[in-house]
Amino acid sequence: MRLLTNRSLMLFAVIAAVYLLSGMAFASEAATEGAEAGEGHGGPVLEILIQLIVILLAAKLGGDVFERFNQPAVLGELVIGMVIGNLHLLGLSFFDGYINNLTLEILAEIGVIILLFQVGLESSVREMMKVGLASFMVAIFGVVAPFFLGWGVGYLFLPTESIFVHIFIGATLTATSVGITARVLKDIGKIKTREAKIILGAAVIDDILGLVILAVVAGVITAVNSGGEGVGSITILWIIAKAVLFVVGAIVIGSFVMPQYFKFAIRLKVKGVFLSFCLLVCFLLSYLAGVIGLAPIVGAFAAGLILDEVHFKQFRERGEHSIEELIEPIAIFLVPVFFVRMGMMVDLTTFAQVEILGFAATLTFAAIIGKQACSLAIFDKTTNRMSIGLGMIPRGEVGLIFAGIGAKLMLDGHPVITTATYSAVVIMVIVTTLVTPPALKISLLRGDKAKEALAAAKKS
Repeated sequence: MRLLTNRSLMLFAVIAAVYLLSGMAFASEAATEGAEAGEGHGGPVLEILIQLIVILLAAKLGGDVFERFNQPAVLGELVIGMVIGNLHLLGLSFFDGYINNLTLEILAEIGVIILLFQVGLESSVREMMKVGLASFMVAIFGVVAPFFLGWGVGYLFLPTESIFVHIFIGATLTATSVGITARVLKDIGKIKTREAKIILGAAVIDDILGLVILAVVAGVITAVNSGGEGVGSITILWIIAKAVLFVVGAIVIGSFVMPQYFKFAIRLKVKGVFLSFCLLVCFLLSYLAGVIGLAPIVGAFAAGLILDEVHFKQFRERGEHSIEELIEPIAIFLVPVFFVRMGMMVDLTTFAQVEILGFAATLTFAAIIGKQACSLAIFDKTTNRMSIGLGMIPRGEVGLIFAGIGAKLMLDGHPVITTATYSAVVIMVIVTTLVTPPALKISLLRGDKAKEALAAAKKS
């Protein structure tokens, strides 16, 4: 009876959502026409308001459906965005203006900055130092192998494109979505195991290396686009140096500056000082990263890394919430805007092209096999090497962020990541995110049984 009730509620929710979204679509069209005609009291803001209503409602509905099947909400946000962005195929043109809306694009960009700031906050330089050589080697193998495999797949399927396009495709396979793997490990009670510590430590290092590679590749492409093909080794080395020095410099300088920075902040009695000063660090480093030619998300991640709990201990002692708790409501608002918009950029007509599906399948295979190379970095026979490789597979939000940046980078007059390539990357992200939870659970449980059997054999 309860199952029937749940199904009835779900059916009611879907029907209500369809009617509501339809009504909003007509309202959106009316708001757009009114804004263009200069009517009403709200002006252009009315168009943005109705677009935000549609996106936030759609994100929560899509996320809820996927979470009911024990999948990340981000996939639901991506898929619902794909549906909304392709309704024109059914003759519904209400949402066509969403993708090219500058305000939505800016909100989405701020959303991804906040997201990478959160990822940085969840990471710790001190924790990375603790996990030692094993995690570092796993991370190195987990970046190098997928990078070159992705490069090779790009060359195989896009032979007429520039080498820089092939390199960028390789870069999209490097980073790991630590959040998805961490959730699986928590769910099955394995978060404290050696395998979990190696995976999570390596995933954080993976993110840093991936962001550095992204910064370097994007910088080289920008230099090529502005100065022709004559980008020499000195220019490339300078771009690499900028990326590395920025991240390392932020960590080193931040360790000295942040304590004094928050000592000044604690003297201010106005409400919201703690959150505001943390956001100032995030936005400043994001701005500086952009100014020197790196992606702003590199600065946001670095900002999260340098904000150590020790630096703002006095705020916590006087009853302030943690920065993670304070930043969460902002992320709940802005991050779905980014993922729904990323979904809207997918052209579903490309899925009907056999060559694109072949490209996506090969790219996905390379993404999975590339991360299995991580197991080669583990020499301890008592460690479940297969689980470590599986735990590094999901690309999740990181792969989408890389693809989104590539879609905006221009080379020879067209995007580095074209519509067809973007669709292939999205398929890769969805598949790697879906296969990881069940595969990792099975591998870890089998590993436990093998350890128990080995222990029993030794006793006997």
